[in-house]
Amino acid sequence: MKTALAVGMLVVAMASADEIDTRVAEARGLLGQDKPAAALERLAGLDLGDPRVGLVTGVAQYHAGDAVKAVAALTPLVDRLPEGSPQRREAVQVLGLSHVLAGHLAEAVPLLEATREWASDNLELNQILGNAYIQTQKPDKARACFAQAFGVPGDSAAAHLLAAQMMVRVEQENLAEAELRQAISKDPKLPQAHFLLAQIALFRGRLDEAIELTRQELALNPGNAMAWSQLGDAHVRRQAWDEAAGALQRSIWINPYYSAPYILLGRTYVKKGQPSTAEAMLRRAIEYDPNNKAAHYLLGQVLQQMGRAEEASRELETAARLQGQPGR
Repeated sequence: MKTALAVGMLVVAMASADEIDTRVAEARGLLGQDKPAAALERLAGLDLGDPRVGLVTGVAQYHAGDAVKAVAALTPLVDRLPEGSPQRREAVQVLGLSHVLAGHLAEAVPLLEATREWASDNLELNQILGNAYIQTQKPDKARACFAQAFGVPGDSAAAHLLAAQMMVRVEQENLAEAELRQAISKDPKLPQAHFLLAQIALFRGRLDEAIELTRQELALNPGNAMAWSQLGDAHVRRQAWDEAAGALQRSIWINPYYSAPYILLGRTYVKKGQPSTAEAMLRRAIEYDPNNKAAHYLLGQVLQQMGRAEEASRELETAARLQGQPGR
């Protein structure tokens, strides 16, 4: 009797293991179809302490956008998986990405570094790790990641420029400024470096410096419409209306489909006492960017000044409506 009972228990255990394998495989298939919610439903009720179940659950939580639950599932699992195994590599990679999504950048970095040891050519990984290095104040390591991603030497002027561009995107202007100055010291004729340095100066209200640096960029590339627009912006802030108009007109001649110089020209012509010309510029801005609240608001003010109250009211109402929209 004891022997028969033991055999029966063994059969039940084997059946349970088979069921786990089946449901884990089905969950994997659902993940391959981009159905993480369905994968999690298939795994429901299984023991998360089982490495097979914990791993796929964590991966599914990550793909479902629940980084916190993914971290909770994968953190106790990583050290239980064999070193160098595909399962451990997957767990480390997804755990690192989950920490990024959760905003735990310091925790993410060593995991992403471990992943990079066997996936060094992965472009997305280099980009994510590079940004994590920026946010954790490791500019040299960030530069190395972006240099590898873009295929340039790690100590080159181009690498400093690329790192700076990424730093500007995540509002790390202090780091970006240092990178840009190094880029210019290595290659004074490198395109975009002076432009970005001028952009930072403009943002910080250093108008004379912004103007000089933008002019240096234009000396290298006089066909840079964005640089002409930036130069016009700096002149607008200095209330140098004639200089602003000249720079902004050049920007539009090169690229007539960008709304910003039209808006700045609208402000300029208002100050120059030319409301009809200002109206024309602002209507062109709205043609290219119908949801630009600044253009609608300024046009409403111009129309008020011209005594066209009904049209002005419509523009101001549009601006107020856009004010409440995300990203506007």
